[in-house]
Amino acid sequence: MDGEFAMDDPTQLLEAASDFAHYPGVQTDASARDFLNRFPLPVIMNALQTRSDVPGLENALVSCLERLFKTKFGASLIPEYMPFVQVGLQADSQVVRSLSCKTVTYLLENLDNETGVAAHLIEDSNIYPLLLDCLVNGNEQVAAAAMDAIKKLAASPEGIEIIFPSAKEGAIDLGLLASQSSSLGRVRVMALVVKLFSVSRSAASIIYRLNLLSLLEAEIRNAQDTLVTLSVLELLYELAEVEHGTELLSKTSLLQLLTSTISNNSMESILRSRAMMISGRLLSKEIIYSLIDESYVKGVISAIDGRLASLESSDRDECETAIEALGHIGSSFRGATLLLSGSPNAARHVIEAAFDRQGPQGHGIQLAALHALANISGETRSENNLILNADAEESLRCLIYAVASRSSKLTPSGLFLSVLQQDSEIRLAVYRMIVGLVARPWCLMEICSKQEIINTVTDPSTETIKIGMEARHNCCKAIHRSLMLSSKLYTDPAVAGIAAKLQEAVGRGPYLVRKHVEAQPVVVTADRF
Repeated sequence: MDGEFAMDDPTQLLEAASDFAHYPGVQTDASARDFLNRFPLPVIMNALQTRSDVPGLENALVSCLERLFKTKFGASLIPEYMPFVQVGLQADSQVVRSLSCKTVTYLLENLDNETGVAAHLIEDSNIYPLLLDCLVNGNEQVAAAAMDAIKKLAASPEGIEIIFPSAKEGAIDLGLLASQSSSLGRVRVMALVVKLFSVSRSAASIIYRLNLLSLLEAEIRNAQDTLVTLSVLELLYELAEVEHGTELLSKTSLLQLLTSTISNNSMESILRSRAMMISGRLLSKEIIYSLIDESYVKGVISAIDGRLASLESSDRDECETAIEALGHIGSSFRGATLLLSGSPNAARHVIEAAFDRQGPQGHGIQLAALHALANISGETRSENNLILNADAEESLRCLIYAVASRSSKLTPSGLFLSVLQQDSEIRLAVYRMIVGLVARPWCLMEICSKQEIINTVTDPSTETIKIGMEARHNCCKAIHRSLMLSSKLYTDPAVAGIAAKLQEAVGRGPYLVRKHVEAQPVVVTADRF
């Protein structure tokens, strides 16, 4: 079919594009080549620019081109049509702009083995500024596609040079762009900074050197728009998860701003909650304790402790988040040590909530507290870092015994059994808690003193879902391992039955195995008519 006929009568093009776009299987290079033999790219591009008035044609062509450019053959044609990409990035149609942003990504993915070719094409066609305009001014889909393209561009040294040129002349200052944009545009620019920060250590170093993280600091410090501040805190949460980001973040004032946010009673509860969670995530990493002053960590813990002490019974969501944040801090050796130090220490909130059954409304708090106690006791740490220093260990033991003495159960073993008898979600957290705590001789004694605890954790029918079965089995293994390492208990005749039961449960594995059933003959009487 020649191009003129296709342009005069777009019906066949519309039908063919729709069929290609919605084909249920994977489109291959062969199918892409066949389609383009019938409808050459110039015909499609021309129709996209001039026949937007035909109902359904624009969406069909956009979807069709997306699938075409995802194939190796289709993507190999993109370099010849960079002027069309350039025009598409400036189109009034949002779907066309989105397609053009995605086309840049397909170009980068297709030419990623040819050093600098795609980046040079993008630079020569002045594509990067247009992508930034799409990011700031496009709709949600366009902005997301533009961000993906820029992040892909940043994956190569040539791409980084386009985004952050060493020669400042002609460079686009992201900080200036943010200051000139709407609140939504500012958030998008900051989101781009975070995405680029996560691409590589070298990109993160450039961002730190250019002081672009100060954009986030300024927004958190101002906190005039709750939604914007919350969005920035979410971005900071992403930064906290970046493997190479901890060192650079520790050099900024963002950590101090988080502490101030937690302590600020005039802040919205949701902002304080996010600040607590981000701080907890950061302080769950052992490396950060070698990068920051211990007084900062104590300040964070004190701020969270203060919030917990002042919260009303109705503030359950914030209370749950605060306890979860303490659990994250406690997953690190140094964090757990600091949580159990001082007077009063913040870990008391966790331990009290772990064994305080407050009915359905308190379920989330108790669940968070049990998981937090599991972290503090070392369930997530290596065996070398499981046991804390003598003072912290004594504090942990005394807190649990004190909570037990004030309860109707009187002993830690009674507390452990009471939470093991609750629902499956709670039991899962209890298994984790026991795995951490049972390495302590006093806890091992408490576990072995309650036959009902042993019966529960060794019974394969206690759990019915995979994660619960595996957690129960891990709990068995931890108790059995601690028992074998305790020469005093392992040789005690009174404990011999418990040891044998644990060993059998460990050997059986985590899953409930049906006993072998012999086939039974079945005799059926003949039908008679």
